[in-house]
Amino acid sequence: MTKKIVGIWAQDEQGVIGKNHVLPWYLPAELHHFKETTIGHNILMGRVTFDGMGQRALPKRLSLILTRDTDYRVDNERVLVFHSPWAILDWYEKQDKNLYVIGGKQIFTIFEPYLDEILKTDIHASYEGDTYFPDQFDWSVWAEVSSEFRAKDAENPADFTIRKYERK
Repeated sequence: MTKKIVGIWAQDEQGVIGKNHVLPWYLPAELHHFKETTIGHNILMGRVTFDGMGQRALPKRLSLILTRDTDYRVDNERVLVFHSPWAILDWYEKQDKNLYVIGGKQIFTIFEPYLDEILKTDIHASYEGDTYFPDQFDWSVWAEVSSEFRAKDAENPADFTIRKYERK
C-alpha cells in the first residue's frame, strides 16, 4: 500500500463540522467508519480539536497536534506536538503510514494542497454549529469515485453518505 495524506470529516447540510469544539451530532455508524478507516494509522488535528476531545489520544493511532503555542505539551507517547506544517510533512515523509487530517477548519485549509484523497461524510440533516468546513476549499480538482449511503436507524438519528474523492 502506498501511503497517502487523506482528509476525513463529517459535515451537515450547511457545512457545519463542529460546535463548541466537539461534534454537534452523535452517529455511532459514522464514528465506526472513522475508527475502522484510521485505526493503525496517524491522525492530524489542531490543538483546539484535540482539546475538544479532552486531550484524549485515540487508541491504536498516533495523534499529531499542530499548534502555534510553542509551550503546548502533551504527556502521552501516542501524541506528537508540531509547530509548523513543514515539520509535519517532514515527519510524514520519514514514516510509512497514512496521515488522516481530521480538522478543524484551519488544519483543513493548511493541508488542502497536500491531500491525496478525501473521505467526506455528508450528514443529511442540519445541526447547530459554530465551525464550518472551509468555503474556499477548491473542489474543482477532486473527482468523486465512490459513495455509500447509510440510512438512519434506532442508533443513528440521521441518514448520511460517505463519499470518497481522488485528485483529478
